[in-house]
Amino acid sequence: QVQLVESGGGSVQAGGSLRLSCAASERTFRTFVMGWFRQALGKEREFVALTSWIGGSTSYADSAKGRFTISRDNAKNTVYLQLSSLKAEDSGVYYCAAKSVTATTWDSWGQGTQVTVSS
Repeated sequence: QVQLVESGGGSVQAGGSLRLSCAASERTFRTFVMGWFRQALGKEREFVALTSWIGGSTSYADSAKGRFTISRDNAKNTVYLQLSSLKAEDSGVYYCAAKSVTATTWDSWGQGTQVTVSS
């Protein structure tokens, strides 16, 4: 299991930006798929974005395409989520997640970081 710690959340006006960070404790960071999920109050957790192995492949939820960018710095064992053109509906707790390249489920989760977007 990988230890994950998110940071960078906060409050921002609609249309603003934030950059979330997720620091991983794993020395073999390059062997893990990293992803971001979010959960609004009273809602189910939903997928936002992921980056595979060394970041050469990315995937985004439709709601994130064109506005959010996931990236990773393997030298720092850190994955980022750049949030731009934020909307009120983007508010929620954002979670970093990790899984082995051979795993079919996400097996490591961070504690979450709050993002609040006001209109």
